[in-house]
Amino acid sequence: MPSSRPIAPSMLALLLASLAILGPFAVDSYLPAFPDIQASLQATPLQVQQTLSIYMFAFAMMILWHGALSDAFGRRNIIIGSLVVFAIASLGCASAHSVEYLWAFRALQGISAGAGIVIGRAIIRDLHAGPQAEKLLSLVTMIFSIGPAIAPVIGGWIVKLLNWRAIFLLLFAYTLLLVWICWKRLPETLPAAQRQPFNPHFLWQSYSRIFRTPLFHLKAGALAFNFAGLFLFVASAPAVVTVHLSLGPDQFAWLFVPAVSGIFLGSLASNRLAGKWPIPRQVRVGFILMLGSGLFNTLYHALYPAQLPWTVAPLFFYTIGMSMVMPGVTLMVLDLFPQIRGIVASCQSFTMTMLAAVVAGALSPLLSHSMFLLAAGQLSFVLLGFLFWSVGQLKNVRAT
Repeated sequence: MPSSRPIAPSMLALLLASLAILGPFAVDSYLPAFPDIQASLQATPLQVQQTLSIYMFAFAMMILWHGALSDAFGRRNIIIGSLVVFAIASLGCASAHSVEYLWAFRALQGISAGAGIVIGRAIIRDLHAGPQAEKLLSLVTMIFSIGPAIAPVIGGWIVKLLNWRAIFLLLFAYTLLLVWICWKRLPETLPAAQRQPFNPHFLWQSYSRIFRTPLFHLKAGALAFNFAGLFLFVASAPAVVTVHLSLGPDQFAWLFVPAVSGIFLGSLASNRLAGKWPIPRQVRVGFILMLGSGLFNTLYHALYPAQLPWTVAPLFFYTIGMSMVMPGVTLMVLDLFPQIRGIVASCQSFTMTMLAAVVAGALSPLLSHSMFLLAAGQLSFVLLGFLFWSVGQLKNVRAT
């Protein structure tokens, strides 16, 4: 039986971050294995790339429902159920004998991987408000940032020492551990009396209300475009690392460590500034960093070929800015509809992940042959993010 003892905020942050890590770990850890998967399953590079885009599309479609399910049946139940499904899917990926089977089990992974990210945000907002919620959300992001940093490094060493299937076996073992910990320690933060009905009429009303709200699209869109600027480089990592920088499969840390270090420091800054700086001020500073790094990256690769450290250094500053923007704007999005925060969290994550899926499936294959085009693509995304945020702020001012 689960423990009834209250969980300390720091331990809750660690647990929620461990859950949130699952989704990006399922992306970053196997990127170094692309050539190995291609050779093992006799697949084309595009077919292997589609294992990523299929995962992202499934992730995006199901993420719409994680919040609604948790609003109706409780946060804890949906998280544990999703973890069980992810464990089964990881075992299936490890045993796949063709790229088509790998597609199917990657889709199943995508369906189940987003529960921790979406429901974790709703859990934080169930328990806290204002600066306390912002601090806890940024603390989760700080801990979470460790995952994308170590995932490609671990994946690269596993491919070098064992094979690509061992990566999915590691995911299987990690997920089983999370099931056990969540069963023992994860609290239920949504009492039965506060749950919403899970029926088509209510869901249609809720989703329609959210997606008909321009302010939702503006604020959630700002977050989505900012993340797309980073994910363009994540999805193109095999080309950036092995082709443009001429590094080996065990050297993906050159790309991911600067990016994730920026996420950590940006989240730390957001955590320390919560309640001291107003959210709009933090967001402005974050956009200045992202726009500056995107402009430098584009100008550099217009003049020079890719090389260390200049190709990867801008990602450090980009992710600092992105992480300063994300906590405050995320809370703004959740507070647009306080009675259905789980569904709002799903919708916000859907917009972010669906755009990332388009980036992985279409833009990355189109742009990854050129570092200049990748940098210009990132700059374009952050410009769109800044435009959406600015228009959203104007609408806020007019509404008041």
